[in-house]
Amino acid sequence: MSQSKQPRRLAGIEAMAKVKTLRTSARKLNLVAQSIRGLKVQRALNELEFSHKRIASDVRKALYSAISNAENNHNLDIDSLVVAEAYVGKNLVMKRFSARARGRASRIEKPFSEITIVVRELGEAA
Repeated sequence: MSQSKQPRRLAGIEAMAKVKTLRTSARKLNLVAQSIRGLKVQRALNELEFSHKRIASDVRKALYSAISNAENNHNLDIDSLVVAEAYVGKNLVMKRFSARARGRASRIEKPFSEITIVVRELGEAA
């Protein structure tokens, strides 16, 4: 006997994209995620296009991926999509060291983060 199919975690009008290893801290990535939460997809893409943050281009790719998932996998209308959720999590931390005076060393931490973007289709009433 095979296992039963897992139920879908999202509603029928939602699609998701997740990027697991972004080379930035979660705090910096959350600033970019805050700027696109609740916006229409086209407005969010414009916001990320002209953002001065380095990581905005990677978030833009993730948003494009969520839009493509909505269009191809769930047959949603891309003109009526809204960024419903954009949340950030911590990932691994590379630990390096820097040589200091008198034979000592200090620790350098290079954090990674992950971002999850959920887009939702708005109905005609909205």
